[in-house]
Amino acid sequence: MSQPDYVGDAEKLFRDAFERLKCDKPTTLPRGTPVSQNNVAKEAGRDPSALRKSRYPRLIRAIQKWIEDNGDAPRARASSASLIKGARAKNRQQQARIEELTKQRDTAMARLVIAEESILDLHRKLQDYKARLGQTDSVVPIRGFPQPTKRGNK
Repeated sequence: MSQPDYVGDAEKLFRDAFERLKCDKPTTLPRGTPVSQNNVAKEAGRDPSALRKSRYPRLIRAIQKWIEDNGDAPRARASSASLIKGARAKNRQQQARIEELTKQRDTAMARLVIAEESILDLHRKLQDYKARLGQTDSVVPIRGFPQPTKRGNK
């Protein structure tokens, strides 16, 4: 009995997950996770019991064949050189972010100093004007306006 060529959405998810695990580029599981039926299901975001031989016989055979062919060979792990390369790239990104934040901080501090100088200058000018007019710091109320009444009281 031949199997149909139709591949459903669930089988496509499992096949994509199988390919990612074979290439050691999983999106759900950590890198270096070995290929197995359970891990293929987990990488696909499904329960391992969903990947059954009765439902996906061709896929199960492909997974088992790949494990037989590649299971005894040492797993292609990230070399120390590639790990160092990745760490250096991450460090460069973090260093660039630090430099960007330092520039933003310096710009904000410069604006703050300018604003403080402006406030002090305006305060000095106000004091000069008050001194010329002979005014004090007390507030003189304006007379001749009616006092506000309370509402609700008759």
